[in-house]
Amino acid sequence: MEKIDARSISLSAQEHLRRMAVKAVMEGAKQKEVAKMLGVTRHTICRWVRAYRHQGQEALKAKKKGRPLGEKLLPWQAAQIAKTVIDHHPEQLKLPFYLWTREAVALLIKRRFGIQLSVWTVGRYLTRWGFTPQKPARRA
Repeated sequence: MEKIDARSISLSAQEHLRRMAVKAVMEGAKQKEVAKMLGVTRHTICRWVRAYRHQGQEALKAKKKGRPLGEKLLPWQAAQIAKTVIDHHPEQLKLPFYLWTREAVALLIKRRFGIQLSVWTVGRYLTRWGFTPQKPARRA
């Protein structure tokens, strides 16, 4: 039988395929035979069975693919962080920084809401909130 590309079938069909494969292996069929019957590789069957043994039926469920949608911070959280950056210095909040940097804002978000954001994401938030990078004036 020709190998199929499981990415082209629906999520529910993928889940059904995984359940059938694991059930057949648990009933005593060889992984190689099941793989040939379903049109997938033996290695794939091996991964499904291993996941089933470690996590049970939950491991075989269909999961949403791709990058998660939406932002990490809710609008009220973003407004609170922006107000804090305007009204306070990092030292006042007992942060180990003298000026507001992307790292400092990321640490503030982590402490306040328990959300871990990369410095790139924090930089995008700061730009959206109207904060721009500043360089000190050079004087002799």
